[in-house]
Amino acid sequence: MPAHTLICSKFRMVTAAVTAALAVSACATTGTQSGSQAPVSAELPPERAPTYADLVSHALKADIVGVVFVDKQIVVPVERAPNLAPGQVRLYAESTIRRLLKSPVPLGESLNFLVDKMPNQDRELPRITRQAFVFFADPVPGQPNSVQLLSSDSLIPAGPMIEARLERVLTQLAASDALPAITGLKDVISVAGNLAGESETQMFIQTATGAPVSLSVVRRPGMEPHWGVSLGEIVDQGARPPEPETIAWYRFACELPDQLPADSYLQSDRASRRQAQEDYAFIKRELGPCERRMG
Repeated sequence: MPAHTLICSKFRMVTAAVTAALAVSACATTGTQSGSQAPVSAELPPERAPTYADLVSHALKADIVGVVFVDKQIVVPVERAPNLAPGQVRLYAESTIRRLLKSPVPLGESLNFLVDKMPNQDRELPRITRQAFVFFADPVPGQPNSVQLLSSDSLIPAGPMIEARLERVLTQLAASDALPAITGLKDVISVAGNLAGESETQMFIQTATGAPVSLSVVRRPGMEPHWGVSLGEIVDQGARPPEPETIAWYRFACELPDQLPADSYLQSDRASRRQAQEDYAFIKRELGPCERRMG
């Protein structure tokens, strides 16, 4: 028999929740489906699927990422489910690993986990059996064969589309030239040109590794504003915006502050500051929202 690895949701009192699930596995109400039934295809439609920002942020937070197939589920009694939100049901699931995409430690073939779900509109028991799920998890300290989901939202119906997107995200994050996390914004300067409506604004970004990164916006009379990202000490006049669904786009769209910090300006005159603010707002609009659908 393969050793079972326990995935428990990131609730408080993880150890107590795990012990409770194991204790009731023989007597709790089960929600299983016959092994003769075909697996359910439950990949979320694009309008409900995790966004690119969701996948990147969860991949950054989780030490373990993979795909599991749920074989059996057991309802954990409410009295043995600490911190369970009102109206939800806590499920203990027995699963098999289909694919392990990221893990700092080896795992067995089987995974057990706890996850909280809402009953459907008819108050029927939520079923996750005979389905494949992408999961994002961390190891449990002191339990080498155990992991914990980042949250109940970290168990997502699997399928070709989300798995391909997730593989692409993990490859992007592992690239040697992946843009590091943005930690702040400093040294903002905006200089007017010789012609009316002509200006150039430069904004220097603080990163987690100290790597030099800057943003620039160039305005010329009769032309659309041009902006871009420079990687290096020197601002590249030919800098271009980051492509959508890239780590660079995620860093700028999701990690830049909403407004320029008050202490970032190198100039004190109102005209220069106003132009810098306008150019920063322009960049934020061009990047678009950092949309998220997962908790």
